[in-house]
Amino acid sequence: MAEYRQAGRAVEGRLIVKYAVVFEKSEENYAAYVPDLPGCIATGATREEVEKNIREAILFHIEGMRLDGESVPHPQSWAELVDV
Repeated sequence: MAEYRQAGRAVEGRLIVKYAVVFEKSEENYAAYVPDLPGCIATGATREEVEKNIREAILFHIEGMRLDGESVPHPQSWAELVDV
């Protein structure tokens, strides 16, 4: 738990970690990916659906990494809107 202290918080004994997610809208649907979890992607017909799906994808991705004996990457990415 200490290793994620800066990127997360404990809620009811469970560590909540925050990963940056990039959301994109195409002509036909929405897509999302997690830069710190390569291969973790989701799509959805609506914005709400892709947000739900990426949360599920993150949990599934991390569970798979743990089952495969891989270490789960620390959150390193962030996103900001930049005025130009």
